[in-house]
Amino acid sequence: MIHLTREGHIALLTLDRAAARNAIPVSGWDSLAAAVTEIAASDARAVILRSAAPGIFSAGADIGEFDTLRNDPDQRTRFRRAMRAAMDPLAALPMPVIAAIDGGCYGAAVALALACDFRIGGGAAEFAVTPAKLGIGYPREDVARLAAQVGKGQAARMLFTCEIIDAIDAEKIGLIELRTEDAIPLATAFADRIAANAPEAVRLLKRTLGDPRQQAHDMDFEASFGGTEFGEGLAAFRARRRPSY
Repeated sequence: MIHLTREGHIALLTLDRAAARNAIPVSGWDSLAAAVTEIAASDARAVILRSAAPGIFSAGADIGEFDTLRNDPDQRTRFRRAMRAAMDPLAALPMPVIAAIDGGCYGAAVALALACDFRIGGGAAEFAVTPAKLGIGYPREDVARLAAQVGKGQAARMLFTCEIIDAIDAEKIGLIELRTEDAIPLATAFADRIAANAPEAVRLLKRTLGDPRQQAHDMDFEASFGGTEFGEGLAAFRARRRPSY
């Protein structure tokens, strides 16, 4: 259900399990983890996470497997670790990751979107974090990302009420950064802009955003002035041409 393809410098991660509303089974988290590992070792300059199923981004974790989790404690650990093995490396990818969210995004799919660098919501996008309806919790890492993204109060609202919020509300509270009629074309335009910039500089900026307190970034910033990318960028600026990175 996870397809990894390339379009030039852009890696495309596509959720494609329409019959199950893109619900992600444990095997799906495993496939996503493998795809992320492949992207990490590649020369991709940006990543788009998207859905191939009309009207749905993802229903979240596959509830069809939940009876197993109820009856087998070992499988609960397997389930939790499979999600972590997919989402945390996605968040740690060296290049920017954009989530293009058209349609519903529920449960664990919200956590998946939060593992991306920024989110674009289509006009029909809607979001709900629903574990309390099922009588379960939400992984601590994902609670932390949600609170960091929208604030503790809005995270509490989403977690405690399980209410569905639309794209307008999601943009207002900061769950998505941009709202448009169709998310994928705008995500593609942003990925193209990212890919046109100096790739190592973009990776440095992502590392710095990830933890601005790291003093090692000071040395990386200074070293960038001696790099080939800066040489090309400065030459292109002076010649009033586009740089060729």
